[in-house]
Amino acid sequence: MDVGVYLERIGLARPPAATLDGLAELGLAHLYTVPFENLDIAAGRPLSLDPGALYDKIVVRRRGGFCYELNGLFAQLLRELGFEVTLLAGQTIDPSDGTPGPERAHLVLRVDLDRPWLVDVGWGEAYRHPLALRDGAEHVDPEIGSYRLAEREGRWELVELLEPDGTARDVHVRIDPAAAWRVAYRFDLRPHELADFDATCRWQQTESPFFTRHRFCTVATPTGRRTLMDDRLILGEGASRTERPVAAGEVPTLLEELFGVRDALI
Repeated sequence: MDVGVYLERIGLARPPAATLDGLAELGLAHLYTVPFENLDIAAGRPLSLDPGALYDKIVVRRRGGFCYELNGLFAQLLRELGFEVTLLAGQTIDPSDGTPGPERAHLVLRVDLDRPWLVDVGWGEAYRHPLALRDGAEHVDPEIGSYRLAEREGRWELVELLEPDGTARDVHVRIDPAAAWRVAYRFDLRPHELADFDATCRWQQTESPFFTRHRFCTVATPTGRRTLMDDRLILGEGASRTERPVAAGEVPTLLEELFGVRDALI
């Protein structure tokens, strides 16, 4: 890994210190520049979790990926910069009916500083700053959502507060009695290696209802989010949201101009 080239990829001129502020800076830079996307899966191209392949895809070819790829490579960068990082396995929960998915369906990071912190640059729209890994911790991202951690007999749950229409909301700003907390994913603190996720990475590519039935590319912005979901372009800016249909011929240009992604459809 060429750390300088990786930092340039995420828009940083020099490495931050191995502190909580430095961790937050790295995480935001990653979320603002590296999209969460499944374009290879949609095109039928197999994924590789080999570290060299991840570096080539995300840094050299300036693509994105999903949790195993994004958090897997980000963990390597953090270690190169002096952070103590542990890979944790998460079990996702179907938002429609609460059905749990496979174990290791998600990869999330534990980073130990003055205390352990949860970091996730591979979930899509979720908490953007490190979340204290302690029972009852709450984190609020204005205009994005509210998140809490709960620990029960060694099993942890990340829960998020949702609007009645299913979108994340901020409990401290938009109080609505119809809103409800739901579990985003469950995890424990057993350490893993990236190769431990090979089997579920293959499952995501071949059987996952979400990743195999949709084509998407989404990236955070300082004031919102840009998302290309199937044939829809969704732009969020603060509390406002616009959505329009997209013709097939527009997709390559939109991917390049809005997400910095080239040649993903070839």
